[in-house]
Amino acid sequence: MSRIELFRTATFRLTLMVAGAMVAAMLAQFLLLYMQMTHFEARRSEAMLHREAEILARQPAARLEYLIQHRATDDLRIVINDIGLFDADGHYIVGDLQLIPDGLKPDHVVRQITVRAPEDEPYAMRFLAVPVDQGRILVLGRSLHMLGELEVMTRRAMWLSIVPTVAFALLMGVVLSHRALSRVKTMHEAIDRIMGGDLHERLPVARERDDLERLAGSVNRMLDRLEHLLDEIRNVGNDIAHDLRTPLTRVRVRLERALTTSTDIDTLREGIARAGDDLDQCFSVITALLRIGEIENGRRRAGFGTVDLCQIAADIVDLYEPIAETKAIGLHLVVPAVPVWAHGDRDLLVELYANLIDNAIKFTPDAGTVKLVVRVTATGPESSVVDTGIGIAESERVAVLSRFYRSDKSRHVPGSGLGLSLVSAIAALHGATLSIDAGDGRAASPGTRFRVSFPEMPRPVVRH
Repeated sequence: MSRIELFRTATFRLTLMVAGAMVAAMLAQFLLLYMQMTHFEARRSEAMLHREAEILARQPAARLEYLIQHRATDDLRIVINDIGLFDADGHYIVGDLQLIPDGLKPDHVVRQITVRAPEDEPYAMRFLAVPVDQGRILVLGRSLHMLGELEVMTRRAMWLSIVPTVAFALLMGVVLSHRALSRVKTMHEAIDRIMGGDLHERLPVARERDDLERLAGSVNRMLDRLEHLLDEIRNVGNDIAHDLRTPLTRVRVRLERALTTSTDIDTLREGIARAGDDLDQCFSVITALLRIGEIENGRRRAGFGTVDLCQIAADIVDLYEPIAETKAIGLHLVVPAVPVWAHGDRDLLVELYANLIDNAIKFTPDAGTVKLVVRVTATGPESSVVDTGIGIAESERVAVLSRFYRSDKSRHVPGSGLGLSLVSAIAALHGATLSIDAGDGRAASPGTRFRVSFPEMPRPVVRH
């Protein structure tokens, strides 16, 4: 794990962003604090200057000159940095100030003026000039050294706060980045093993406490699904080879027999016709597989619309009623008096009902009953196909929905084992739930009920 990778992690960049936000917040806080202290010190200086000027202005002329001359020994030196007394023409009388600063007028207004001393650098002070007894002018000055000290203190406090904060944030960023890189490295190693062919490998995950572990959990569930699909593909390939091998072998044998032994033209035609039937069986298997793949890929959603399940059920019953009559099977339709609306593809739903009815008729003995029921439940539209046939064992009710699966009880019935797979794919495309149970709701009773529960139709949005 290189240092460059450590500093390129999203965790380290996020830590830097958080540290930058903290530093910006601290700078804004210190700036606001400095502005508040500056404002407070300015108002305090003005208040002091006005108070001292008011006290001194009430003193008699002789007393005022005495206080100004001897202020180095009293508290006046602490409050006022410079003081001067001038006559009405601005001539110096007594005090530290020899000249009235330029721009200063005896109008009781505090002004900030830059003073230029002969030997020192220019510096700013606050001055106040007020008229006193005998037309003289009293000038008071207070330096801004307190503001300078506040600025130094604020700057020092800012650095003492920011530097440890940034250092701690960088340290935490390095620690967290190292931890994140360690986990990502472990996941990369697991992914490399998966890419190498070990499909049973999974990403390490604990209790899914953070985003990375939740993502790893989602990837593991995706890998489980992919592994299951790959197993199904392997099984489907084996089943296709097994189911196509028998009719293709029969085709080959019949054609060879017709070529080598048949001298009668009718016998030759019969052999070719049977070979054609076997090829049609192969084509039906391939067509059904392609149909299931097309439906599972969701390519038919463009044809969705509002359809009446009662009308579709009635059409299917009319279509299969003659077939049911040949086996003396009673085919019944139970629908409500009002339409039952659903959102779906009419052609696909016709195919779904047709496969269920055809399957029920094939596995129902003579003089049995097949019933197609359409109704509306609390969760949405529902269709059921109930028969009195041989039934499906509870342990096989999930397996019969897979491709090419045929139970032992149905081996004698012609078919490819793809009808219910097609029904399951159509139901999944429509967001419906396909369930299988006993004909009358009890697991031990003969017959089977196929129930297709459709989602509730979305209500139209009424705009006012």
